[in-house]
Amino acid sequence: QVQLVESGGGSVQAGGSLRLSCAASGITYGRYYMGWFRQAPGKEREGVAVIYSRSSVTDLADSVKGRFTISQDNAKNTLYLQMNGLKPEDTAMYYCAAALGYVRWPMSEFDFGYWGQGTQVTVSS
Repeated sequence: QVQLVESGGGSVQAGGSLRLSCAASGITYGRYYMGWFRQAPGKEREGVAVIYSRSSVTDLADSVKGRFTISQDNAKNTLYLQMNGLKPEDTAMYYCAAALGYVRWPMSEFDFGYWGQGTQVTVSS
């Protein structure tokens, strides 16, 4: 049974930092694309960052480039999203997701078959 569990969300002031973690179990880490999505109230789910767990090739949304970094610890089956320079517009529920198949950029939520429960990030001005 695949399980993705996010942690690390919280409330910070603009300019602050948070690191989100996603612990994965029930999958063969190294064969999946792992991604972070976010969804703000009243908005569609948005792809933020993706990493191919075998090669560590990454891609990020333009809105977060230079501020966010996606990384992984294959030994711990854990995905990370380091978020620096946070802005109020980064406020959203952040979700970790896993896809067994190829994921193109910009990524679609429909390419991902496994999801975590989400962790809330709130940035105040």
